[in-house]
Amino acid sequence: MTRTEKNGLLTKIVLLLCFAAMALITLSAQAEGSVERGTEKARACQVCHGRGGHSTNPTYPILAGQHAQYIQKQLRAFRAGTRKDPIMNGMAAPLSDQDIEDVAAFFHSNS
Repeated sequence: MTRTEKNGLLTKIVLLLCFAAMALITLSAQAEGSVERGTEKARACQVCHGRGGHSTNPTYPILAGQHAQYIQKQLRAFRAGTRKDPIMNGMAAPLSDQDIEDVAAFFHSNS
């Protein structure tokens, strides 16, 4: 391989890495939940899980202060139907990924 070919290959690799890094930054920026947006989106959740996620009914888990990633994982599983609960499957079905991020941020902030 000539020096020119090596430089061309190196340039392509650097560009590919830059593109991958920018894609990851974009995805992580979009994945961040907003407590403010989550406050509105979590209203229906609070009927069962209590105000701010502080459930007083042992039937419904306390969501206040729970890790956001855990809430996101569970809501996505309910939405996909891989975790079964007739109420939660229906509640999670219409949620977008951003809705899930926002709701998770809201409950995580209410410790």
